[in-house]
Amino acid sequence: MKLSARIIGDMRKSLADEVRAGERAAMRAVRAETENLKTELRKQTTDSLKGSSRGIANAWRSAVFPRTGISMRPAGLVWSKTPDIIHGFETAATIRAKGGRKFLAIPTGFNAARGRRGRGEKGMRVTPAQMVASGQAFLRPFKSGRGFVWCLPLYGATSTRGRGARPRRRTLLFAGGFAEVGTGNRRGREAWARGMLEKGMIPMFLLLPQVSLNKRFDVKGASERALRRLPGRFVAAWEAESRSA
Repeated sequence: MKLSARIIGDMRKSLADEVRAGERAAMRAVRAETENLKTELRKQTTDSLKGSSRGIANAWRSAVFPRTGISMRPAGLVWSKTPDIIHGFETAATIRAKGGRKFLAIPTGFNAARGRRGRGEKGMRVTPAQMVASGQAFLRPFKSGRGFVWCLPLYGATSTRGRGARPRRRTLLFAGGFAEVGTGNRRGREAWARGMLEKGMIPMFLLLPQVSLNKRFDVKGASERALRRLPGRFVAAWEAESRSA
């Protein structure tokens, strides 16, 4: 028996086509897993922090390199624009006052303008410096003795009516006579406003020597899961690219 074989077509071209299919598959696999990792970390953020965590969740960003063209060795990068917050909750960090200060000044919901926590003094209706300068601020100790509530007296209120076909009456409250507190969309706002007037004071800051965060994120675990999925996704993508070629 005599066997013979010969190559039909251009082997160099066939090999080059297969390499390009592999490069396209590698880009597809890395791009998909990078996006999956970003999505998982965003979900971790919203599930863990609840409330107004959309901004922190959306701070997770991703990119795939090379930015243009294809490569057999692409790289995916996922990062956060709020790294300090993420690191603190991932490592269960303990936050202490700096610069020789005894207490952290944490703005309450009354003092956080439009809910903009974590944006420095721009997110506060009243800053600690303004509290001191007003000469009106006073302390109320916690029952536990761990810290204090830093308050301003509540000076009067102003009643207004909103716009629209069915305007609603609003009571504007002023802490220390110079800072409006509260929000217009609070449920049962008028009853809430009357309750604050009876107390005669607004808690503007919580003063604590330190704050220990609970572990909320597992960034390392999410990254490792993405890496374990990558080989299988790459093989499937290469087979699809080869068939289409």
